[in-house]
Amino acid sequence: MAQLVAHLLCKQGVAGSSPAGSTIVVLPRARGEHWTGVGGAWHHRSMCRNIRPLHNFEPHATSGEVHDAALQFVRKISGMNKPSQANAEAFDRAVAEITHITEHLLDDLVTTAPPKNRDEEAAKAKARSEKRFPRTEPAAVAS
Repeated sequence: MAQLVAHLLCKQGVAGSSPAGSTIVVLPRARGEHWTGVGGAWHHRSMCRNIRPLHNFEPHATSGEVHDAALQFVRKISGMNKPSQANAEAFDRAVAEITHITEHLLDDLVTTAPPKNRDEEAAKAKARSEKRFPRTEPAAVAS
């Protein structure tokens, strides 16, 4: 739970406390890197950028998108991209259960906000990214 809270706080670039009361401090570093401190222990980790918001979009999230988010979540918390044969059943079961409960969550959430357009949101995100991380052309090599 503390890592989930740290991840959410990381997206906000703030410090806070977990529900259990242990202090969490998140320090942004280079692009995609963060140091998190939970209960006095500091851990370096790279941020998982593949899990995207799925609620309140038009068209609605597909089962495939929900499955992909669940797969990324299980990969992140298990620390493995592909499980060993000994862990494959537990890994696949976790993905299936998280997919199932996420679909229920998305069905049950309500909002008064109008649905967002996926293409427009993707274009906005790309513009923000290019503003934050401008691409520089390599310098010409003199001969």
